[in-house]
Amino acid sequence: MAETQNDSPKIRLLHVKAHLPQRLEKLRELAYNLRWSWEQDAIEIFRRVDRELWGRVGHNPVRLLGSVDQARLETLQNDAAFLAHLDQAHASLQEHLDGETWFSRTYPDHRDLTIAYFSAEFGITEAVPFYSGGLGVLAGDHLKSASALGVPLVGVGLAYQEGYFVQNLNIDGWQQETYRRQNLFDLPLSLQTDAEGEEIRISVKFPGREVGARIWVARVGRIRLYLLDTNIPENAPGDRAITARLYGGTVETRIQQEIVLGIGGLRALEKLGIRPDVCHMNEGHAAFLGVERARVLMTETGLNYDEARELAAVSCLFTTHTPVPAGFDLFETDLVRKYFGEYIQDLGLDFDAFMDLGRVDPGRSDQAFNMALCAVRHSTYRNGVSRLHDEVSRRMMQPWWPGYPEDEIPVESITNGTHLRSWISRDMKRLLDGYLGPFWADDPTDDSLWEPVTQIPEEELWRVHMSGKQRLVTFVRRRLESQLRERGGSPEEIIAAKGVLDPDKLIIGFARRFATYKRATLLFRDLERLKRIILSAKAPVQFVFAGKAHPADSYGKEIIKRIVHFAQTPELRASMVFLENYDINVARHLVQGVDVWLNTPRRPLEASGTSGMKAAANGTLNLSVLDGWWCEAYDNRVGWSIGHGEVYENEDYQDNVEANALYDILEREVVPVYYDRGRDGLPSGWITKMRASMRRICPRFNTNRMVGEYADRFYVPAARRAGEFANGNHHRIRDLVGWIRNVQAHWGEVAIPELDQPNGLELQVGARVPIRARVVLGELKPSDVSVELYHGEADAEGRIPHGNVTPLVPEGEVSDGSVWYRGDLTCPVSGLYGYAVRVRPAHPDAMVPHRVALITWY
Repeated sequence: MAETQNDSPKIRLLHVKAHLPQRLEKLRELAYNLRWSWEQDAIEIFRRVDRELWGRVGHNPVRLLGSVDQARLETLQNDAAFLAHLDQAHASLQEHLDGETWFSRTYPDHRDLTIAYFSAEFGITEAVPFYSGGLGVLAGDHLKSASALGVPLVGVGLAYQEGYFVQNLNIDGWQQETYRRQNLFDLPLSLQTDAEGEEIRISVKFPGREVGARIWVARVGRIRLYLLDTNIPENAPGDRAITARLYGGTVETRIQQEIVLGIGGLRALEKLGIRPDVCHMNEGHAAFLGVERARVLMTETGLNYDEARELAAVSCLFTTHTPVPAGFDLFETDLVRKYFGEYIQDLGLDFDAFMDLGRVDPGRSDQAFNMALCAVRHSTYRNGVSRLHDEVSRRMMQPWWPGYPEDEIPVESITNGTHLRSWISRDMKRLLDGYLGPFWADDPTDDSLWEPVTQIPEEELWRVHMSGKQRLVTFVRRRLESQLRERGGSPEEIIAAKGVLDPDKLIIGFARRFATYKRATLLFRDLERLKRIILSAKAPVQFVFAGKAHPADSYGKEIIKRIVHFAQTPELRASMVFLENYDINVARHLVQGVDVWLNTPRRPLEASGTSGMKAAANGTLNLSVLDGWWCEAYDNRVGWSIGHGEVYENEDYQDNVEANALYDILEREVVPVYYDRGRDGLPSGWITKMRASMRRICPRFNTNRMVGEYADRFYVPAARRAGEFANGNHHRIRDLVGWIRNVQAHWGEVAIPELDQPNGLELQVGARVPIRARVVLGELKPSDVSVELYHGEADAEGRIPHGNVTPLVPEGEVSDGSVWYRGDLTCPVSGLYGYAVRVRPAHPDAMVPHRVALITWY
């Protein structure tokens, strides 16, 4: 009997690229630099290759070039008009790559600086689906503006084979998730290889094994985005799937991904010869990079962990987008022990000391490892993403700085923005080119440059808006018809889909993640009143909804189901639509086509939000709760607010109040202004609001302004501060850490036993009050501390919401070793004024309380 051969064949893989005629090679260069995704000329080039195929391949130029018929390419290389267009688009790319930049002009001494921007997701284009929502789209826009400004930044993330889930609704409107595996070789990415053409690999240690990853690079204008991929043959099947899905899998999958991102990402840069001067953690997912930076410094300098952590933190920034503590990743002790039991041996720490890096209360064995807190403890600079979110973050993080007033918690704010060129329609861009000049997008932060928006003729602005609206209606009809066919809709439903929405009627858009706090149900508190608004004979209203619920969020899925059921009411089918699988392409059509962008979060849980900014750039008006960015942008000339920023203890009562306010605004303000037409058929009052909105919002809420702020306030100062400790100056770090340890060891001895103070006096404005305090320092010296007067206007509860600080000066020691300090308090305003005396650590190299969170009050 013949022996059976059971071994499966060993398949060797080849990467086959499209063959392009020599004259069309510039197409490949354009395709592999994602700048095409925000350059209309480049996009139009790919459309001209094959318009229908461009849509079928999901706007992916690499797949387009690999799928287009060779005969078509032969035709194009002899098409003089096409070649001229191609040459122009290619020259524009080269000019962008080679031109002088804002950063090189502003910071000529920092041309060699490298900033590493770590994020779990990047949303640059729908063709590279490594994003789930706003966090990723913001990260993508950050890279685009960094390229425009010439900020020397590299991105670091993960290459997800299946990306985020594809949303489909079943016949009952219930969200179902599917994951589509994609071939990364078909995306506009390139593998990083060495001089011999071999893939460059890195590895991270997991329990009992090494997990390897290869490195892809996406070119985003001047910026390079490096993406790690564990789907390599050397890894076990479970490890190959680590980078399969964004936010997929179990908690264990999450810690695996965050180890690969933070530790593996830093090792990838090192392997590529990139040593970042500054690291920026976009959310806490990359917090382990702080630990890895410290480990590397220990190896190179001989510093211990505390010293190396201090040195690494000097040049690290942490941006939080989370409005509630529950949004921070938490890992239980056993899981951390499993993955870091061996790793921490290289840190010279015991396991409890390592856990304390992420515990709110060091030593509390019942507390989980908090990734945001780990990021905070490995960074010197921190920020929220709007002014209101700054306040929320300080309140949320106050327990991490016990004893410090809320307004002194070291978290700053940089309000998010949006990359205007990515989101403004082609027609709107042409209109702005004509009235603002062709270079408005190069410096959208120039406030005076936007003044001509108010002079754009009404008929021209309205014509552009209506063209975007018509494109949206066409898009919605086609997509809805496709949705219905896929879920087995009836012939009657499919026919009806071809007639949904009327571009002449008011269209309101609501598109976002269906999390509970987004309150998509606010609009549906009174269904009969809503129906009357929608079905008004004289002034009807239409709605387009889109958005995904997290796969584990049953309540979010229930909300979607309720909306779909309501929209399926026969008399509403033409006026209310839910679009499946919200992504960048759907978002682009919505923000360019709706009349009103509706946003109803529960204040103050919207950290920032950026979709309303994208809509405003296209002339769409915002109707929103005063939360996130809208707090800073709103006045009654540019849109509408739901309420005045009130927060009620009873959430159900608040929902009723704000739902009624929403209906009132729609009935009394939004709808009448839209349908108030002159003899020329134009809604003059509406167009006046459109112009005022664009004039106010565009120059302020864009990522050029945002990234410039990051450079000015964080990147360059962090690099300069790091430079002070470099070049053999590590004795300063050792001295600083030694001082911190000494202060921590003896801080319990610090006290203010006596305060020579007036209380309850009646004074006149401007009066000076002498203050004297006796301070016991124990083993510490006066040079180790700062004794301060904390003072300001007091509220009805006797608290000081926003304090001022005045140093007190030592007056002389007394026999018991304590020191008297003195100073004057000036009361600048009338009313209730409060003050208190405190002692804080002080050292020329220490940022307090950023790195030393100690304080003693009288």
